Amino acid sequence: MSEITHPSQLPAVDKLLLQKPMEALRQSYGLDACTRAVREVLAQTRSRVLAGEAITATPADLIALAEQQLKKQFAPRLRPVFNLTGTVLHTNLGRALLPQAAIDAVVQAMSAPANLEYDLEDGSRGDRDDLVESLICELTGAEAATIVNNNAAAVLLVLSTLALNKEVIVSRGELVEIGGAFRIPDVMTRAGAKLVEVGTTNRTHEKDYAGAITENTAALMKVHCSNYAISGFTKSVSDADVAGISHEKGLPMIVDLGSGTLIDMRDWGLPYEVTVRETVESGADIVTFSGDKLLGGPQAGIIVGKKELIAQIKKNPLKRALRVGKITMAALEPTLRLYLNPETLAQELTTLRLFTRKAADMQAQAEQLLAPLQAALGANFVVEVAPMTSQIGSGALPVESLPSFGLKIYPASGKQAGRQLNQLESRFRALPRPVIGRLRDDAYWLDLRCLEAFAQAEFVQQFPQLTSA
Repeated sequence: MSEITHPSQLPAVDKLLLQKPMEALRQSYGLDACTRAVREVLAQTRSRVLAGEAITATPADLIALAEQQLKKQFAPRLRPVFNLTGTVLHTNLGRALLPQAAIDAVVQAMSAPANLEYDLEDGSRGDRDDLVESLICELTGAEAATIVNNNAAAVLLVLSTLALNKEVIVSRGELVEIGGAFRIPDVMTRAGAKLVEVGTTNRTHEKDYAGAITENTAALMKVHCSNYAISGFTKSVSDADVAGISHEKGLPMIVDLGSGTLIDMRDWGLPYEVTVRETVESGADIVTFSGDKLLGGPQAGIIVGKKELIAQIKKNPLKRALRVGKITMAALEPTLRLYLNPETLAQELTTLRLFTRKAADMQAQAEQLLAPLQAALGANFVVEVAPMTSQIGSGALPVESLPSFGLKIYPASGKQAGRQLNQLESRFRALPRPVIGRLRDDAYWLDLRCLEAFAQAEFVQQFPQLTSA
């Protein structure tokens, strides 16, 4: 193998492309992509040679470098990961996992034409909302429903329809900011509504709402504080009382419920969260909520409420811009149908199944994983089975926790512990299916709540790569 000391010693692009190892790459990635990769490798090598670097490389070595570039270029950016953070509905990791019934329906919808906007009974054009509206109304007690692409869009559409250039009254303590610095006041501004704040951060009274109503008031609004909690000297006004004040003045009452559970979670031993049905029954005229949080379905914003108000909302030109496609509808319908059978819901709905996993089962799982993980990490780290606390996440029940179990990993030596843990976290993230845990209290924690039995074998198979990382 000779040393390359001058760019003239580098092979031509065409010569490399005709080499035998390139045949398989051309089949996989195409001639154009292979040509670009070879040119880039040669350009990089040429620059190194001109900089005086001593390089020894055969045509096979250069082709191997081109292959690395091609693999990196064509590797999918959206990849499956193991969520061992302890947060079940993790916004950055895609929130709710779909139940199998929804996955099957999505595959079918992606591979065949479907009656998205076609009425099979009379052969006329249909309304895509009709596919799920009756189901949603049955589960929530609402008169009508419509679907958009997320809850922020739902709030935007509702306010743009019912409060354009008019005032909406909201308690100051409910002016929330959700992920990505997305704030309720900003949504109102974009919707063309004027925010009227009432009360204080910790206390709002009925008289605050009533006293703020003017001839320019379009609606009273309640925002569910799903991503924080105020405790201590507090006072808030119930949905029913705000609805009473609204209706006395002939105004609609809007509730941005956020997470939007369809069930009483206490029936499964989980913390209480107000349901959509309870909110509708309290007198709310419009309720908005997410499809991919506590509901356990695809990303969607669901708007339910009075029939005449939903009809107005659906006529807004923004509705077309914010509507969902057939993939979302295909996933949402079977997810909603699971709620019709409460006896099997905790087994069939992935989100609820993860919420209700028993700590003892996770402890037993951790004990099975302890020895092989310790063997992979070697003597530099200590692996222990440890109790943990999971959280529901994504703006749902922020102060509630679920007892969990997992693996706690920390350096055997206290020297440069922080650096060792950061490197360890990087090694887990670099696995073929990245593992996402959390660093806390001088340890790396792997919460097993979201590692179900069917995925455990794939998880363990990656351990040997931690050794070589």
